[in-house]
Amino acid sequence: MEVLNLRTQKIELSRSVIFDEEAMWNWETNEALQIPMSWGDGASSTVSDLDSEPNLLQQQIVQSLWKHKQVVIACYSRLCSIETYDNTPKKWKSLSEVLGKAMTEEILMIEKNSTWELVDRPSSKPIVGVKWIFKIKLNLDGSIQKHKARLVAKGYTQKPGIDFNETFAPVARLDTIRTLIALAAQKGWKLWQLDVKSAFLNGVLEEEVYVDQPDGFVVKGDEDKVYRLRKALYGLKQAPRAWYSEIDTYLNQCGFHKSPSEATLYVRTKEGVGTLIVSIYVDDIVYTGSSDEMMKEFKAEMMCKYEMSDLGLLHHFLGMGVTQTEGSIFIHQKKYALTLLDKFGLKDCKSSLAGRGGRIGLALLPTS
Repeated sequence: MEVLNLRTQKIELSRSVIFDEEAMWNWETNEALQIPMSWGDGASSTVSDLDSEPNLLQQQIVQSLWKHKQVVIACYSRLCSIETYDNTPKKWKSLSEVLGKAMTEEILMIEKNSTWELVDRPSSKPIVGVKWIFKIKLNLDGSIQKHKARLVAKGYTQKPGIDFNETFAPVARLDTIRTLIALAAQKGWKLWQLDVKSAFLNGVLEEEVYVDQPDGFVVKGDEDKVYRLRKALYGLKQAPRAWYSEIDTYLNQCGFHKSPSEATLYVRTKEGVGTLIVSIYVDDIVYTGSSDEMMKEFKAEMMCKYEMSDLGLLHHFLGMGVTQTEGSIFIHQKKYALTLLDKFGLKDCKSSLAGRGGRIGLALLPTS
C-alpha cells in the first residue's frame, strides 16, 4: 500500500498499515495529537456507569464528532490551498460575470439552432427538467481556455418507450485514431482538427419531448409555458444518437463513403485529385488527406453547415498530445503526466533518465 508520510512529506510503501483512530493531525505543527477517548474521569467505565450518566455519554459523543468535524475542515482547507483549485474565479462578482456571459452564449446558440419553441404546458406529456452545468476548459499546458456553461436536460427522469427509443451512437475507437495518425505519418500528410460548437443541439429529434424553462431565462408573462424540443439538448438519452444520425446523413450527401468496419470513419476520393479521410469522435472531427484542395473544401462545407471552431493542426485529442513536424508525428501525454506530478506534489522534483527494457529491439532506419 502507498501511504503519504505527513512528517517527511514522502510516499512510502508498506505491506501493513495501522490506522490510529485515537489521534488527529495538527496541520500547523505537523505533529499528531492524541485524542482522549475515555468515557469519564476514571480509567474505565462499565455499562451501568454509562447508563447512570446519559448526559456524560452524550457529551463525549458530541465531543468526538466535533473533533472529527475539525479534521474534515482541516483536510478541506488543505485541499483548497492546492494550485489546481486556483483556476476558478476568486471573487463572486467576477464569477457571476463570467458564468452569466457563458450562460447567455449557450442560450443564444440554442436559439440560433432553432432547438425549441415555447408552447403551452401539455396535460398528457411528461416534462423533463433542465439544469446548468459549468465547466472550465483547459489548454494543453493547463491554462484556462474558456469558461463554459451547458444547459443539460435531466435525462435520468426519461422513461424508455415514452420519452426515447434508441440511444446508441458509435464513437471513434482509439485504435482507429492511432492508425489514422500512423497512416498520416507514413504518407507525410498533415492532420487537422475541427470542433462542432454545441454539437448535440444540431440533432433532430424523432420523439415529442418537452422541457422546463431554464433558470435565469424564464420568459416574463409566460412562466407556466414549457419548451417543445425540435432538436436535442445535452443530457437527453437520445441526444448522441440524434447528432450521429445528423452528421452521418450530411457526410453521405457530401459524397463520403463510410467504412464497413468503423462507423465513424469516412473516405472521399476524387479521381485525379486525391483522397480525404475523416474521423469523428462526438463533436471532434479529425481529417487528413493527400489533397490540400479537398481539405480546404471540406472545412468550408462543414463551417457553412454547422457552427464550427477551426482548431488548425491536430495538437490535442482524447487526452493525447500530438506534435507534428516535417516527416514525423509524435504523440505524448505530457498534460496527464504533469497533472499527476502536481497532484502528488512532485512537480518540482528532480528528473532522472530511465533505461529501455532489455528485450526491446531498436534499429536505425536508413536515411534516404
